[in-house]
Amino acid sequence: MLLKLAFRNVWRNKRRTFITLAAVLFAVFLSSVLRSFQKGAWDNVFDTSINTFFGYVQIHKDGFWDDQTIDNSFESIEVLEDDLLSIPNVKGVAPRLESFALASAGELTQGVAVIGVDPIKEDRLTGIRGKIEQGSYLKRGGCIIAEGIASKLKLSVTDTLVLISQGFRGANAAGKYPINGIFRYALPDLNKTLVFLDLPSAQELYAAEGRLTSLALHIEKSTQVADIVDKVKAVVNQEDYEVMDYKELMPELVQARQLDEGGGYVTIGILYILIAFAIFGTIIMMTQERRYEYGVLTSIGMGRWTLFSVTFLETIILAVAGTLLRILLAMPVVYYLHIHPLDLSKMGNDATAAFENFGMEPIVPAAFSASVFARQALIIFLITVLLGIYPLYKILKLNPVTAMRS
Repeated sequence: MLLKLAFRNVWRNKRRTFITLAAVLFAVFLSSVLRSFQKGAWDNVFDTSINTFFGYVQIHKDGFWDDQTIDNSFESIEVLEDDLLSIPNVKGVAPRLESFALASAGELTQGVAVIGVDPIKEDRLTGIRGKIEQGSYLKRGGCIIAEGIASKLKLSVTDTLVLISQGFRGANAAGKYPINGIFRYALPDLNKTLVFLDLPSAQELYAAEGRLTSLALHIEKSTQVADIVDKVKAVVNQEDYEVMDYKELMPELVQARQLDEGGGYVTIGILYILIAFAIFGTIIMMTQERRYEYGVLTSIGMGRWTLFSVTFLETIILAVAGTLLRILLAMPVVYYLHIHPLDLSKMGNDATAAFENFGMEPIVPAAFSASVFARQALIIFLITVLLGIYPLYKILKLNPVTAMRS
């Protein structure tokens, strides 16, 4: 009975109802879009960084990450890779031999990071084949180099790159490799330093036959990482190996996201405060214009708590209706921006350079996530419900005679 009465009261003053609905709808819509853009931008940064090179999980010899030398490599064990592939949601394992070298072409030299990889497995993890801009993909005995190296050393496809370094346990390391292709990464640091060799050639160069420095796991979703790390640790001997997820591999990026999201929460918090005042204003208006009604109802015997219950139910109805309308309005907009992200490269080279300096592609997609919509809707709903308690204060203090004379 109270719910029926509250529903009728809601539509008795349509203008007041639409003002309240508009306030709730605007609040949830704007907060959802802002949060979706922020989450989408950072998800894009992580996907770019992780899927471009690092992978969500890596396995090294214990101590390698603190002292990244080729002497901290381990023997390749086929059984270990088979055990890792047997773990649910692990789609592939990419073996790598990583070290540094001095790259030379004529009289020009540059320090580079040399990565020995299995071409097929590496492409499944990072999609490096699709980043080739000149020439072809990696072939046995050749190399592919980053665009920044090619530019600095003035190299092109079919030229020869000379690598000089120190191999496993102090062995001399030197070799010449024809350039099969030139690739480009969106991440500036990688685009200036990476050289890929096929794994046997890299092992031969560094006198590290049958050895690896890391195994990168191909995982499709970040939500699976924690469970997979636990299962990997159960498979490997933790006294010999270290298992690291992307948060440990890229702590600076994780901290940057936390800092940025903290600032985003402050911005949205200010928005919540502004919207709370707007909603509170409509509730005050609703309460004041109904003082005569409240006076009449209490004078004929309606209990004050019953009267408040009807008023509070009206607020609940408005909050739910505003939230549902927000879903109908915000979801199509965010979904469109998720499928068609903002391309900031069209704004000019300066905008593109600014994004790439932070290791980001110059696009800003919106994250189409149910959690974003649900969280923003819940917060606005709770704010509306909390402010809906205000009429109780006015009803408890109400003097029926004075109210009917106003």
